[in-house]
Amino acid sequence: MLLLTRRALPGFVQRLARPFSSPPPPLPSSLHRDYRFPVATVRDILQKKIEDQADESQNMVQVHGWVQTVRTHKQINFAEIADGSTVRGIQVTLTPNQARELKTGTSVRIIGALVQSPGKNQAVEIQSAKVQVLGHISPNEYPLSKSKLPIDHLREHAHLRSRSRTFGAVWRLRSAAVLGFQKFFQSQQFIQIHTPIITSNDCEGAGEVFRVVAGEQARSATKPSPSLVPSDQSAIAAPPSSKPLASPQEEFFSRPVYLTVSGQLHAEIASSALSRVYTFGPTFRAEHSLSSRHLAEFWMLEAEMSFISKIDELLDFIEAGLKQTTQHILDTQPDDIDFLTQFVDNDLRTRLENFVNQEWKRITYTEAVSVLQGLKKKWDYPVKWGLPLQGEHERFLAGRHFQCPVFVTEYPKDLKPFYMREASNPAVDPKTNELLGKVVSCTDLLVPKVGELVGGSLRESNYKALLSNIERAGIDRSELEWYLDLRRFGTVPHGGFGMGFERYLQYITGMSSVRDCILAPRYYGHIKY
Repeated sequence: MLLLTRRALPGFVQRLARPFSSPPPPLPSSLHRDYRFPVATVRDILQKKIEDQADESQNMVQVHGWVQTVRTHKQINFAEIADGSTVRGIQVTLTPNQARELKTGTSVRIIGALVQSPGKNQAVEIQSAKVQVLGHISPNEYPLSKSKLPIDHLREHAHLRSRSRTFGAVWRLRSAAVLGFQKFFQSQQFIQIHTPIITSNDCEGAGEVFRVVAGEQARSATKPSPSLVPSDQSAIAAPPSSKPLASPQEEFFSRPVYLTVSGQLHAEIASSALSRVYTFGPTFRAEHSLSSRHLAEFWMLEAEMSFISKIDELLDFIEAGLKQTTQHILDTQPDDIDFLTQFVDNDLRTRLENFVNQEWKRITYTEAVSVLQGLKKKWDYPVKWGLPLQGEHERFLAGRHFQCPVFVTEYPKDLKPFYMREASNPAVDPKTNELLGKVVSCTDLLVPKVGELVGGSLRESNYKALLSNIERAGIDRSELEWYLDLRRFGTVPHGGFGMGFERYLQYITGMSSVRDCILAPRYYGHIKY
């Protein structure tokens, strides 16, 4: 082990250990070209090459982070420091005196020499020369004082769980997924837009909307009671018809308004001029559910694209985007994938590689019903043409029957919302050739373990057909006159889809609940932060 001598320290330590109140050096004129954040990450240090070990000053580094573990011995102590930049921490060797105040969770700044490590699990380590404790902790009070903690315990302390290796990996994969989708959409010349969070109608969600009120109205807020019709991913509602909480003059927006459950209708405004658009933002659903698949606040990735007229064109786009993004994650986050494979879901890496490399199945709703009925299996929910496929059916089709992602297309028209385009041909019973009913050009993407991941369709572009659908659904035409205008003035064939982002994260991380895929989960009966 290389011993750090004092001759290497003075100038280097003086440069690195300036008081935090010291003014920063003047910014160079080339800042926009070669700026680097002034604090190196653990990831930076682990990738740093060791220079001539005889000259210790060339290998001096400074690490900031939180103590993950401390191991004490008579002559030398070891601490692992992590800062969230990677699933791996960096080992630091310390004297007993330097390690005296270090406990799991303590935040530190350490200066020392980067040397080759004699240990098996790391290539380099830091021999400490100066240790500064930035934030102390009380081991008896710190909820994450133990290195291995069950997920349920971490959920109870969601404000601290990000310091665990598991949730650090989840958040890095979330970040990588955002970047992966952004790169894909940009490569296909899509333009990102930002749709409203406050809306005057309930695009989809069975009327399970959050009412937005201001000031004194909040004291007398009542639950809206919208009319119900089906939707892309669950059910769609006509614009809620709840009574105003105040007169139009007293209402902030002169009418009742709600938190959005989808940006689709607004995205169509942009796609009718920009051709290809996508939006990514928070959506809200007041669903009284405590299942592992539902949140009251979640993020949706939605896209709308003009000039497509075949459902297979939409399916090809969805498949390409998901495969390219997942490959991006496999390429850029191998350590996080390996960690979650080892400690969360042993099949994770294999499942993601299959997700990218397998040929995905495409079947109609009618074929799916025929498959499920032919199994003679007892279901909790009945399987019959004209009834929705439930989660148990979806997970069985993707996870056990086909064992790969499955696009299910052409659902009965009565199960889906007014904006979906009717398919050219009605559904026919494959055994009897009996006419079953009208279907729409739509799809739900089912994936193993999760079930439904994506919902999409070709949109009805014909003005008269769309108006007929609106009236048939019992929706007040005046609420959607602007939406009809998009068909009156230069309509084009188009389609789109929406994906619950936390469900995708649940799939790529192996986590058992979507509550573990968002920083501060909100769900029925629970909001803590």
